[in-house]
Amino acid sequence: MIPIDHIMILSAILFAIGVAGVIIRRNAIIVFLSIELMLNAVNLGFIGFATHMHSMVGVLFVFFVLVVAAAEAVVGLAIMLEIFRNKETLNLDEINLLKW
Repeated sequence: MIPIDHIMILSAILFAIGVAGVIIRRNAIIVFLSIELMLNAVNLGFIGFATHMHSMVGVLFVFFVLVVAAAEAVVGLAIMLEIFRNKETLNLDEINLLKW
């Protein structure tokens, strides 16, 4: 069995890679995928703790998070598609929909 320390370190590394992707990259799809990577890192932490504590509560949280992530993916990609149709770019620096 994998020690809980290794699972938490892997989860923290994946989360840090996701944060770096959100901060550094300017493409909306890459930022969206980085947010999904962060969400999956949290899911890995939930599964690690659930396995370590011999509980199914963490697995239930993961199922709820996956359902919300699926809905988020559908809505987020639909919004990105409409922005691309209107602005013809997905660069976050060039998208200024809330400015006058």
